[in-house]
Amino acid sequence: MTNQAAALHPNACLWPQWKVSPRVRAFVTTRAGGVSAAPYDGGAPGAGGLNLGLSTGDAPHAVAENRRRALALTHTRNAAWLEQIHGTQVEDAHAVIERLGKGERTRADASVTDRAGVVCIVMTADCLPVLFCDDDGRAIGAAHAGWRGLAGGIVEKTGERVAALAGVPASRLNAYLGPAIGPEAFEVGEDVLEAFVAAARASHRDATVAAFRPAGGVPAKYFADIYALARLRLADLGVDAARIHGGTHCTVTERERFYSYRRDRVTGRMAAMIWLAD
Repeated sequence: MTNQAAALHPNACLWPQWKVSPRVRAFVTTRAGGVSAAPYDGGAPGAGGLNLGLSTGDAPHAVAENRRRALALTHTRNAAWLEQIHGTQVEDAHAVIERLGKGERTRADASVTDRAGVVCIVMTADCLPVLFCDDDGRAIGAAHAGWRGLAGGIVEKTGERVAALAGVPASRLNAYLGPAIGPEAFEVGEDVLEAFVAAARASHRDATVAAFRPAGGVPAKYFADIYALARLRLADLGVDAARIHGGTHCTVTERERFYSYRRDRVTGRMAAMIWLAD
């Protein structure tokens, strides 16, 4: 039986180490701290998993309890859960929540807000979560950046929306790159390389190509560095490297800590959450 009084320990999450207003609160869940059973478990023998994905095949009651535990850390129930589609649509988080209240889902891959107590959320299991805020905590955003969305401009579009809400130039934004598939595990085809090169600015074309390392002995296959590619897109937005944080984990190789679709296929989802405190 699920223990409804149980709480998620903050140490089960990753917390961005950025120097921004204390109004900005953010964390990324791991696979630990929940009630889901294998294959959605917590990565250690007998440990329940914190799977937050409703469409993964996990027991709905387990996901509901996991979501309750994660949201308890935000002290609000105003959560903008999205139906992610690997696109570039950015939504207002409050509007997403209003639709959820009517039983309507929002198909998008990012949300933004300048309202306190509204949580922007994206879920991942190898794709890159990118969190945004300005220094003073006027506005925030969360983007789900799989390779299609990243090449299509989801990072720039989300950052531009956050900057507009905050009333600051995009160069004054801070970004956090949450856990994603690492450069030693993200094997892709030539179509992915070509998509990024075609979308890159001329000044960043060589650096974009350099983010793809040929897979030894496998024709037209590469290992892509999604973190490097995201940093290039943030640079296009005008965000200085000193304002970009995170980008050090690998969901595939850190088996006991993260869910990974590439590794396991049937797996759970983590969530990157950001909100403004009152």
